[in-house]
This record gives sequence, C-alpha cells and structure tokens, in this order.
Amino acid sequence: MLAFFIKPLLTLNFKVMKRYFIITLTVISLLIYSCAGEGSYSKDDLLSNYSPEAISESFTEAEEILENQKDIDIPARSLNNIERKLIKEGNITFQSDNCKKTRALILHVANNLNGYLAKDDEYSSDYRIEHNIIVRVPSDNFDKLLVNISASIKEIDNQNISVKDVTEEYVDVEARLKAKKTVEKRYLELLSKAYSVGDVLQVEDELARLREQIESTEGRLRYLKDQVSLSTLNITFYQTIDVAETNFEFIEKLGNGFSNGFKGLLWFFIGLINVWPLLLFIGLSIWLVVRLVKKSSKKKK
Repeated sequence: MLAFFIKPLLTLNFKVMKRYFIITLTVISLLIYSCAGEGSYSKDDLLSNYSPEAISESFTEAEEILENQKDIDIPARSLNNIERKLIKEGNITFQSDNCKKTRALILHVANNLNGYLAKDDEYSSDYRIEHNIIVRVPSDNFDKLLVNISASIKEIDNQNISVKDVTEEYVDVEARLKAKKTVEKRYLELLSKAYSVGDVLQVEDELARLREQIESTEGRLRYLKDQVSLSTLNITFYQTIDVAETNFEFIEKLGNGFSNGFKGLLWFFIGLINVWPLLLFIGLSIWLVVRLVKKSSKKKK
C-alpha cells in the first residue's frame, strides 16, 4: 500500500510531492487508529460479560463459601498460639456486721480496680437487711477484687468461682464473620454489575439475608469480648437485727392497729355501697321467696 503512494512521488514536483506526503500521513494515521480501536470495549460491552449464567455462577460460589464456613475446624495447634479467652465469674455470700460500711468498702474497691457496680439492690425487714451487688472489673483485676473483699469478711457462707475457656468459640465466630463479609463484598460487586431488574432484586435479597447473619454474628462477638474483658462477681451480704434492737413500741403499734382496723371497716362499708344494686336485688329476691312460702303455707291450712 505504501508503494502505491510513494511511486508517483518520484515523478512529481515539490508542491505535488508535499500534497501526496500529507495525504499519505493522513491515511497511515487512520489505519493506525482503526487498528487500535479493535482492541477497545465500551461500558455496555464490559457489562455484557456478566450474563445471567455468570451471575448464577457467582451466586453458587458465594453459597459455597457460606456453606464451607459452617465446617470451619480450628486446629488445636493453632489455638495454642492464640491468647486464651477466659470468662471469669463468681458468687459470694456472707454476713456483715454493718451493711452500709460493707457496701461502701465494695464500692471503694471496685473504683480502685477500674470496675463498676452493674447491680445494687437492697431488701430489708424488721429482722434482716440484705444487699445484692454485682461488680464488674477488668479480668486482670478479678483476683484482686476477690482478695480485697474476702479480707474484710469474718466468715463466708458460700463462695463459687468459675472460669470458662471460650477461645475456640471466639476464634470460630471471628472466622465466620470474616467469611460472611467476604461473601457480602462479592454480592456488592454483583449488584454493581447486574444488568436486569431481576438480578438486582435477587442480589438485594441475598444481601439482606446475609447482613442479618452478619449482625447476629457481630452481636455474639461483642458479647464474648465483653465477657472476656470484664469479669463478674455477684456479692450477697446481709445483716441480722436482734428483736431488742428493733425497739418494739407496743403503744404505737397498738394505736396503728386501731387505726388500720377503722380504715378497714370504712373500706368495708365503701365496698357495700359500691355493690348496692346487687344487695338490693338479693334482698328483694329473699323477700319474695319468703312471702310466697308464707302464702302457700296459709292455703294448705
């Protein structure tokens, strides 16, 4: 092709040669541009590669990832290289000489160990005062909490300490969460490349279902992290009160008895007034029955 343009140039003058030269360059540029254009693709061409079959295959791959993550088996050797995840819990019950001082001591110890009171209940009667307190402290300070509280106790009624190893479950939940997020990323890629309404709806349904599972798994992981990072001690202590210390005031309680009895009598009359239609109906019914009985007895005589 180039010989076709170059051969006439040898027999023409300078101006004609210049014109032929420009035409030749233009033709060559067009040829190069057309050849380069054969290797380019439009956006629609790219999206057309994601046919329903390709999307279906991607769904199958995603489902396989989810199915395989159910069978995740953590090797015992790998668990040995991971920091143990331990949940420490305890219960302790004891008698106190002064519940107010004991509560103040527990609060002071908990604050010094960067803990807090998760529960603080008090129950009292004429003969007994009881407190139930739940203290949560960082796991490293659990033993210190138990030692500091036990030092002020004369005699412990009941004590129960338990340590649960949740390392395997912790690692398993983390692995499942990672697998689910991998599938979520793949679904998002499919959603951006789906070219029909049906595909979009299908991907969105799968995403909604998957995100529910992710939220549930994240909630379980947060719970395990909370239980591992903070240990729990349930403390119950009580104080008994002697009858002599209750200052049983006979005259005062006798007056309260009369007052309560009078109030009860008033409430009784108020109750009768509230049901007066029923009482009236019952009274009339009895009067009619008695009258009929008397009349029938007179006729027999």
